Amino acid sequence: MSESRAVIAARAALASIDLSSYDPEQSRLMDERCILVDEDDNAIGAVDKKTCHLMENINKGLLHRAFSAFVFRPSDGKLLLQQRASEKITFPDMWTNTCCSHPLDDFEAEKIEKDQLGVRVAASRKLEHELGIPPSQTPVDQFQYLTRIHYLAPSDGMWGEHEVDYILFFTGDVTVNPNANEIRDYKYVSKDELKAMFEDPSNSFTPWFKLIARDFLFGWWDELYKRTDAQGRVVAQNLAGVADGSKVIKMS
Repeated sequence: MSESRAVIAARAALASIDLSSYDPEQSRLMDERCILVDEDDNAIGAVDKKTCHLMENINKGLLHRAFSAFVFRPSDGKLLLQQRASEKITFPDMWTNTCCSHPLDDFEAEKIEKDQLGVRVAASRKLEHELGIPPSQTPVDQFQYLTRIHYLAPSDGMWGEHEVDYILFFTGDVTVNPNANEIRDYKYVSKDELKAMFEDPSNSFTPWFKLIARDFLFGWWDELYKRTDAQGRVVAQNLAGVADGSKVIKMS
């Protein structure tokens, strides 16, 4: 059986770049090590974020694990959006879901694959780092895993994303204290408000968020409202079984 492009790329000599012209904090974060995977999401190694996000390496097939977390307010089901900071190296100033990042090879807990524990731990960590949400407000066992998508998206000529992205829903009342180096703006939106934002040409959105919204988000959002608890509050865990998360879904 021939090896996949992702496996071949992981073994190849990979391009690098000098980050001295970028924001110092964002450059420092590029040293964190992502988990490399093949097209079936099997872990095959680790390499720094900088290497993972260079289009020269992505075009060879280099692929890494990620997550996209969606935090909904229980009382009205509104979704917390963020606008990425101008300092971000990839996809600056774009609106996106609550938090999008990576489980890291740097932390043993984030490499645990059973019950998606690693990506859940990473989601709680990054919600604190980016939005200042205390981890006590985002218990790891309260994230509802839905599915995984495999997508590729250029940011500009140099940078991009090529990920197996775990989609996680969370419902909870959270305290937001955004990290200005990560977040330019944030707000809660209803389904109709988000649709209006998509129709407004002055707004730009991350490609993964657009893909998830196009194929999944609004249907799952409807299910949240259909499956409210006795107090009429939306509950992420009520979406258990609404999607087949056993396989990676290839998207384009």
